Amino acid sequence: MNLRILGCSGGIGSHLCTTSLLVDDDLLIDGGTGLSELSLEEMSRIRHIFVTHSHLDHIAGIPMLLDAIFESIERPLVVHAREETIQVLRRHIFNWQVWPDFSVLPSEQHPVLRFEVMHPGESVSLGARRVEMIAVNHSVPAAGYRVQNGVGSFAFSGDTTSNDGFWQALNQHDDLDLLIVETAFPDQECELSVKSRHYCPRLLASDLKKLQHRPQLFLTHLKPGSEELIVKQCRERIQTLQVQQLCGGDRFKL
Repeated sequence: MNLRILGCSGGIGSHLCTTSLLVDDDLLIDGGTGLSELSLEEMSRIRHIFVTHSHLDHIAGIPMLLDAIFESIERPLVVHAREETIQVLRRHIFNWQVWPDFSVLPSEQHPVLRFEVMHPGESVSLGARRVEMIAVNHSVPAAGYRVQNGVGSFAFSGDTTSNDGFWQALNQHDDLDLLIVETAFPDQECELSVKSRHYCPRLLASDLKKLQHRPQLFLTHLKPGSEELIVKQCRERIQTLQVQQLCGGDRFKL
């Protein structure tokens, strides 16, 4: 199982794209501005998108993706997400005002987009891969995902802050090779982290004590301009795991 980081920043800027993770060549977790890193041929291979939540930095690329490869889509591209997230996509994005409703194009009988409601605790099997949705604590209904293929496994927190459920779900499994977890703000903005339901280094370090595994740890969703400070503070607070910053273009083989 191959994992390619298309985008992982908490904002945009020179060489910075927002969250999108490509698993093998056909599965996406989130569809932020990182989708612009793919060629048309690469885009056309995508069959499934697992969305963590409805915030723009995690979905902005999906409408453009569908438009870019519309004529080459032979089977509907499936978006998996919580029911609340799908409702937002239907009402506020694919509503003919912000963007065409690709769930009825080119026809209701043969659309290029299909929505699949997924509930926390459920898993979807795609070949040898199994994708599990895990509820997390954010300002809107949100989820993280754990992906395994019988050989390796990784987990992605999506956007979240202090919670028990994500860690308990990961502890139910025997292994975890790679953990990608958000840390949006430095400790100086801990109050903002709490209000917006994101991690800062202090909150993340506390929650990591709940994890029984010792995976590779990569930080994602760092706010532009604060990256070095956030990583430095996490390294000072987290002693049990080696802290590394996730970067667009990173690749992993699991």
